[in-house]
Amino acid sequence: MIAPIAKRIPHPHVLHNDIRPDDYYWLRDRTDPEVVQYLEDENRYWEDTMRPLEPLVNQIYQDMIDRIPPSEEEVPVQDGPYFYFSRTAEGKQYPTYLRSMASHRSELDGAREEEILDLNKLTDDSQYLSVTVQRVSPGHDKLAYLENRDGSDRYVLLVKNLTTGQWYSERIHDVFLHGSLEWDAQGEYLYYVTVDSSQRPSQLWRHKLGDSGPDTMLFEETDATFSLSIEKSRSGQYLLLKSHSTMSDEVWYVSANEPLANFQCFDRRRRGIKYDVEHWGSDFLILTNEDADNFQLLRCAIGNLSERSQVFPYDPTRYLEGVYPFQSALLLSGRQNGLTQLWIYRDHTLSSLSWEEPLYTVSPGHNRSYDTPEALIYYESLLTPRTTLQLDLTTGVVMPLKIDPVAGDYEPTLYHQERLWARAQDGTLIPLSVSYRQGTLDLGPAPLILYGYGSYGLSMDPTFDAKKIPLMDRGIVLVTAHVRGGAEMGRHWYENGKLLHKRNTFTDFIDAAKDLINRGYTTPGQLAARGRSAGGLLMGAILNLAPDLFQVVVPGVPFVDVLTTMLDATIPLTSLEWDEWGNPIDAQYYAYMRSYSPYDNIEAKAYPHILMFTGLNDPRVGYWEPAKMAARLRATKTDSHTLLLKTLMGAGHGGPSGRYNRVRDLAEEFAFILDKIGVHA
Repeated sequence: MIAPIAKRIPHPHVLHNDIRPDDYYWLRDRTDPEVVQYLEDENRYWEDTMRPLEPLVNQIYQDMIDRIPPSEEEVPVQDGPYFYFSRTAEGKQYPTYLRSMASHRSELDGAREEEILDLNKLTDDSQYLSVTVQRVSPGHDKLAYLENRDGSDRYVLLVKNLTTGQWYSERIHDVFLHGSLEWDAQGEYLYYVTVDSSQRPSQLWRHKLGDSGPDTMLFEETDATFSLSIEKSRSGQYLLLKSHSTMSDEVWYVSANEPLANFQCFDRRRRGIKYDVEHWGSDFLILTNEDADNFQLLRCAIGNLSERSQVFPYDPTRYLEGVYPFQSALLLSGRQNGLTQLWIYRDHTLSSLSWEEPLYTVSPGHNRSYDTPEALIYYESLLTPRTTLQLDLTTGVVMPLKIDPVAGDYEPTLYHQERLWARAQDGTLIPLSVSYRQGTLDLGPAPLILYGYGSYGLSMDPTFDAKKIPLMDRGIVLVTAHVRGGAEMGRHWYENGKLLHKRNTFTDFIDAAKDLINRGYTTPGQLAARGRSAGGLLMGAILNLAPDLFQVVVPGVPFVDVLTTMLDATIPLTSLEWDEWGNPIDAQYYAYMRSYSPYDNIEAKAYPHILMFTGLNDPRVGYWEPAKMAARLRATKTDSHTLLLKTLMGAGHGGPSGRYNRVRDLAEEFAFILDKIGVHA
């Protein structure tokens, strides 16, 4: 087996008197037959290299499948006269969405089930299919939904008549994949958000169902650093148009009962001020970071937006992330002490829910009804499967409804979870979430897989994944490093891991790895690292900064060609990212980004074993980024370690669709990792 070698075509980039040769710039032209041939050659090399590991892949795949229940079903959620839920049947790749008519949960036993949408009937196992947003009309007689068949962010809006089972003639293209579809209060008009040429959600449209004439564009976001979304208030009375950037927000509102009325601006955007709006009774609620770094909740009368008051006092140790109004109470989500938390506000009192495990994740459920006295919430940990709980909004009493099953024999007491704290080079304590099978560390250091992300203020919380049980049963320690750039410890955790503080994300991860080695949990020869997307950037950075610390590194759909991408505003999402990474037109940001951009810092030295994977249709991180990284590494690195690039030729950022296809993909990734860290069975 001979690794593919990409041809080198000099392509100098010049900025601020800095000449940066890019020999592999040509790989970004997906219409070039030589580019397609190169990617296919890399795929063949991947297949040839992985062939000896096929028994291990098959065993891991089967062990993971054996932990997934043959069929899976959601707890039904009430919305008007129906309870809505989904079921994934044995042997099926995709779920079926259903509903039953009942006035109370106790009436569901024996109630007739009505199929709303069966995704398995829309495709076969070999095709890509993604169905994201689904919106049932207020009259419960129509379903509007979005589907995609190529892995991009351009979705098609379709409408199904739930009375006849037939589809309307509407097929509206270029709708964004989420936060982009709502009905008016009568179920007569649809509001949707479309993407521009760079796949940025930028225009809001109104469509009258059955009208073959042109739709009406209601709003266009011309600032390339902002993106649009549309949603309905939980009360159903208002439509909320939101324009977001990393640093600012702007919300517009209109009564859902007046579909032809004009949207009104709630607060004009101001740089540095983030806010969100909800409706509750006679008030609007505003969740904002103005004068409150970790966000406070304000209220104002609908008829007087200027006079605002706190709903409850601000607590800087409490990071508020969401507010969910119900008729009788408010449910709030956020973080405290590095973990997720839920609070209930009723009768002018705020109280938090309490949990027993040292690590856990709790979140609001998919609640559809505003006037219900009960709310669904989800609870899970690294060892506890997702548990659906019913929260009485009046009394605060929590009652379990369902614990998601785990196939096979699973005894949580055979496993251990813990929170460790690693000290970063600047003294900051970095939380680590750790799980392994009891006894794994009794004989000394063990194989360990360290995961990280650390961008956009997204937190990697301790959740349950039955597919990880076969890894722990093989004696592997699983760790997530909650590095800066996420929001695990509050808004400041995010601010200290972006822009000119971005290197904290990378050094935190490296310090976490060193801490685990110093504790005796693992050794460099047994240590693997993995991360996806912006976490793939993290992986690319540690490859250059600390290659001797890891035995194998897996950057998935990795953002590794930072400068080239951030200099090109025609690439999807680039302009939205300037407040996250910086705009390299500014010399200060250019120099800083160049100091860590993985592609630009490859050197003639030894690197770990590397597996990179990507999708040809990825609109978020172009396939050419890992393709260029692999090509330059092959031409530069001095070691004989394995370097693989796998490109899914018909998928995008999320990888393959279908639950079994995804498990197979994951089994291949873990087989590669396990082989390199000395676990061969």
